[in-house]
Amino acid sequence: MRMSALRFFMLLALVVWIGGIIFFAAAVARTVFKVLPTHHLAGAVVTRSLGILHWMGIVCAIVFLITSMLHTYSARGAAHPLAPRHVLVYVMLVLTLISQFVVSAKMAALRAAMGEIDLVPIADARRIAFNQLHAWSTRLESGVLILGLVVLFLVARRT
Repeated sequence: MRMSALRFFMLLALVVWIGGIIFFAAAVARTVFKVLPTHHLAGAVVTRSLGILHWMGIVCAIVFLITSMLHTYSARGAAHPLAPRHVLVYVMLVLTLISQFVVSAKMAALRAAMGEIDLVPIADARRIAFNQLHAWSTRLESGVLILGLVVLFLVARRT
């Protein structure tokens, strides 16, 4: 019973994290930019939602790593902190931390400096920097998603 509970929480952590990223990209970000009247408002919703998603990812990484190591220890008598699935989750966690505390923080500072982004010329250095950071944010989230799918595959194939 204990091992099945550990496995359940391992999988739940992955599903919440990966599902959150997919829902954010497929529904939240696209919807708010189509429904809300300005990019400024849509950006505010996306920024807040992305922050929540990042914190969910941080918690899910911790839950996954703890339960996975306990599960491995229960099954084999030794935990393997450098097992491929753990290393991939460490990388996912680092990418999430960079996105939250470096990229998102810089984007927030630029948004504050620009005010209403729709009123800032496209050639403005702040807007160019913001767009570059946005591209990095997307790359980081894509990386977390791809790695998460690989981890899910690794865990699922052991079933």
